[in-house]
Amino acid sequence: MTHRQIMEALSGLLLGMFAAILSSTIVTNALPEIIGDLGGGQSAYTWVVTASLLAMTASTPLWGKLADLFSKKALVQIALIVYVVGSVVAGLAQNPAMLISARVIQGLGAGGLSALAQIIMAAMISPRERGRYSGYLGATFAVATVGGPLLGGVITDTSWLGWRWCLYVGVPFAVIALIVLQKTLHLPVVKRTVKVDWAGAFFISAAVCLLLLWVTFADDKYDWMSWQTGVMVGGSVLLALIFCFVETKASEPIIPLRLFKNRTISLASLASLFVGIAMFAGTVYFSQYFQLARDKSPTMSGVMTIPMIGGLFVSSTVSGLIITRTGKWKAWLVSGGVLLTAGLGLLSTMRYDTPYWRIAIFMALMGLGVGMMMQNLVLCTQNQVAPSDLGAASSTVTFFRSLGGAVGVSVLGSIMSTRISHYASDTIGQLSPQEQAAAAKASGGGSIPDMDLLPPGIREWLESAYGHGIADIFLIVAPIAFLGLLVTLFIKEVPLRTTGALAQAAEATGRTTAPVAPAAAEATTSAAAPAAEQVPAGVAASVAEPGPDGTQRLAAVATAAGGSGAAPAPVSGGVPVRGHVRGAESAPVAQAAVTLISLGGRQLGRSVAQADGSYAVDAPGAGSYVLIASADGYQPQASTIVVNDEPVAYDVLLSGTSGLTGLVRAAANGEPVKDAMVIVTDVRGDLLATASTGEDGDFTLAELVPGTVTVAVNAAGFRPRALPVEVGGTGVTRVEVDLEAGARVQGTVKAPHGPLADARVTLVDAAGNVVGTATTGSDGAYAFTDLDSGEYTVIATGYPPVATSLTLSGQGADGHDIELAHPGE
Repeated sequence: MTHRQIMEALSGLLLGMFAAILSSTIVTNALPEIIGDLGGGQSAYTWVVTASLLAMTASTPLWGKLADLFSKKALVQIALIVYVVGSVVAGLAQNPAMLISARVIQGLGAGGLSALAQIIMAAMISPRERGRYSGYLGATFAVATVGGPLLGGVITDTSWLGWRWCLYVGVPFAVIALIVLQKTLHLPVVKRTVKVDWAGAFFISAAVCLLLLWVTFADDKYDWMSWQTGVMVGGSVLLALIFCFVETKASEPIIPLRLFKNRTISLASLASLFVGIAMFAGTVYFSQYFQLARDKSPTMSGVMTIPMIGGLFVSSTVSGLIITRTGKWKAWLVSGGVLLTAGLGLLSTMRYDTPYWRIAIFMALMGLGVGMMMQNLVLCTQNQVAPSDLGAASSTVTFFRSLGGAVGVSVLGSIMSTRISHYASDTIGQLSPQEQAAAAKASGGGSIPDMDLLPPGIREWLESAYGHGIADIFLIVAPIAFLGLLVTLFIKEVPLRTTGALAQAAEATGRTTAPVAPAAAEATTSAAAPAAEQVPAGVAASVAEPGPDGTQRLAAVATAAGGSGAAPAPVSGGVPVRGHVRGAESAPVAQAAVTLISLGGRQLGRSVAQADGSYAVDAPGAGSYVLIASADGYQPQASTIVVNDEPVAYDVLLSGTSGLTGLVRAAANGEPVKDAMVIVTDVRGDLLATASTGEDGDFTLAELVPGTVTVAVNAAGFRPRALPVEVGGTGVTRVEVDLEAGARVQGTVKAPHGPLADARVTLVDAAGNVVGTATTGSDGAYAFTDLDSGEYTVIATGYPPVATSLTLSGQGADGHDIELAHPGE
């Protein structure tokens, strides 16, 4: 997809996200007035936020799994409709219970939008490019988060509108998003037999709901250590265990437990849990702080949170653009954890009279940290999974973030009430008896006080209690954010893929089973390659350009130039080029071959490093040249050097190589797969080595460069598979690959006069779904690969169509020829 096509498809998606985020942020500053108008207390305040997060948390995995099974476009439109219904009901609320119920409906829609936005982006855009577009998502998030409180404050402060319009205002955006998505979002739908894991959805929702009910009512309706706690926590754990058991038996599990075998996914999910606690708990209570502890209007409360949202906007956008340019993401993740922890820790020092400029700096640090972590945790997860698991993996990370937010808001809301009461009781003795009576009345019943109705002394007393109590929330959350930072340190950085999920799926569908010729690998790794003069001039010219691709080509030329006895004699009497060839820890590399070539590919000089690693070659004169060094057990290295009229000193550093060994087995029965082709490529897709498995399904590859490689395995009768592998700096890395069975059908379409070219062949499965199509070449041949066993129909057209049926099992059918002829021929 072009940039324009992607932006058209994302336009409606971003509008929907804007509406969903707006619905949660626009009520933030209006909540004190909303709860007061509806007659609710602090528990109702917390529940209005928690109910939406609860519904979002419980529904996110289901939305993600449905995205792997059904039309993503239809699902995101359904989520928008659910959101609109919830918004309308919330605007009509007559009491806190009705408002909380409506927020549950809103949360269901918002859960779908938040999960599906990430999934659809991942389907269209490669991980490497996704940072650029995640910046647009971050910008939308920032605008909605900044505009929401401001708009909510203005609406609340406008007498002829009222707070109900805060809940209606997102509806037009959602309706527009529905229309735009219908016109711009066009994604292919993979038609296959599906079975939704409703049992899994029920048990995970029940476990989460019971857990959140416990943390919401604890320390309010009953003590933390009580029989109710034992029942609810035990019930939640039991439901979670039942969910895990159900997932092991489900054919289409809502959260495939095998995903957690991947270290990155497990750590990213855990980090998202901690980030969710810090992010939601850190932002929900800002409105109470500014309105109740600093006597600001809802509008000004929104204005004062701009530093935090500005930091989030800047960090998510800038980090996304730089990640797209460099492909490196872990440094941003770790930096975000540091900034988030620092910001929360500093916010814990604030009081009701703390200068605003300090709080603004602390909020900006927090926003910078959230912006760097939130999107990149999803990105590193999506980079690790197959297209078929994209929705489940993305929603899993989002699920844990929402779960952390819901639990954090509930627990910290209860703690905040306790801390405010504590600080209020500590200072109430400083008031006069009349003020103490008024203070007790103002703070009694758990209701949110109206500060404008309180006398000055009581008001300052209560503002101080709110300021100190809310600061304690950040003091508790800061260590949790630090735990998230520690977890991110153990996430291993894997280079980002350069194709989106749809493209990966298309490549997997169209991939042939023809193995790569071993000679291709030998051309790259053998020292017996042809002489440098045989390298085309165009290749040699491209070698001179710096960059990852150029470096890899240089390595191939290096072994070519350094290993042939047919190379011309070095030119002498020119400008000396001297230096040393070194390996790990600057150890000299003796017997390394050093070759100097021109930009046109002509060898100009060659030297063999001495015992101390020193080498010497002569350049014919001033100009740019390519210096290539290679040695057994090291990765060849090439560099562009500029020679003037003076001698050049240039040292070369060679990277060592490591080994890779493994086992290829059949996934169905665990039997070893013989004669499977194992192909190893680097992160740029350049071929490094190939090998075939032996009788026991084992293979061994030596002299690989340490770092991340892609191991692709291809065997007759099985579906090809590729997976990322981290090759260690020393020793041998072992990997085990399980192959799924895959049949093939191939043959020739013939006419009375011989093979028929340009005939169209269509393969249809037993359910009537089109599995694939092919057009014959001049030899009339066609082929379909990676098929499940079962009944199929092959339809050939070109002359009057002919349909034939066949049953595939094992490796399939290799000679399914089709005769086409006009009637009477």
